[in-house]
Amino acid sequence: MEARVNDSKFATGLAAAHPHLGLVCITSTAEVRFRTITRTRYLKLPEAERYAGLHELYTDNLRRLEGAITYCAEHGIRLYRISSQLFPMSDLPGDPTGPQVLQDLAAELANIGWRAVAQAIRIVMHPDQFVVLNSESPAIVASSLAVMQRHALTLDMMGLPRTPWTAMCIHGGKGGRVEQMVEAISQLPPNVRNRVALENDEHAYGANEILEICRRAGVPMIFDVHHHICHDRLDSLEDPSIADILVAARETWQPHPEWQLTHLSNGRDSFNDPAHHDFITNLPSAFRCVPWIEVEAKAKEQAIARLRQNWPEAE
Repeated sequence: MEARVNDSKFATGLAAAHPHLGLVCITSTAEVRFRTITRTRYLKLPEAERYAGLHELYTDNLRRLEGAITYCAEHGIRLYRISSQLFPMSDLPGDPTGPQVLQDLAAELANIGWRAVAQAIRIVMHPDQFVVLNSESPAIVASSLAVMQRHALTLDMMGLPRTPWTAMCIHGGKGGRVEQMVEAISQLPPNVRNRVALENDEHAYGANEILEICRRAGVPMIFDVHHHICHDRLDSLEDPSIADILVAARETWQPHPEWQLTHLSNGRDSFNDPAHHDFITNLPSAFRCVPWIEVEAKAKEQAIARLRQNWPEAE
């Protein structure tokens, strides 16, 4: 299915006078929550009951997703990350039930996508950590591709553009396999590849390594400042490398540098703690010129509200 929204609608007039702060998946309260089902529980269902079970679950999650869009609109949040677990079992190998349910709910998905567009809310996605496109295992590569294709189809069904405006963020995957990652990206289906963005992590691929992959593969880089802190064992958010990488990463967002997306969080128990703090307690000054920021703090919307209080220029 072709994306229904003309990309040109997203290409102009979007450079933010102030940084836009984004909500990640849920709220700290029960206002935005999603349901799931485990693989074990699903496979225990009689085959005759699986369609009805997933249809009820997906329908409820679509209602909750619509509520999330409403929540963001009411609170002036212009950026929202959809949960990668929105439609569990939709990419289960050999089982067409989930994809069939989604096709039967196509009209509902399209309506929610149009609501997001009408409310000027940017939708992005972060497939889970098990997506490793450059794995040494062909089976893992195949399952990773299936996950990416399922997420891309969901975005297509929502009518969202096949561009990094609707970014699908993944990590660099298996360490030491740069060539394989560049090749894997080049072979992705267009509705996946044209949305893919790569994020640095604190283990396999630091910011400079991911930057090089992004340049070679021709995809944008999502700079996660806390991963960079942990990977390079820095002791300050004013380290010159942060501003340097932000500028370099922005160049990978051509021809729309105003679409640049970043991740912001602080360590929970210490500066270099990989676990995320409930709030943003330390803001790098370089981030004051970033147009789009996903706030990866445990307190979710409360963290956004507090950050807005301490940073009046942010939206």
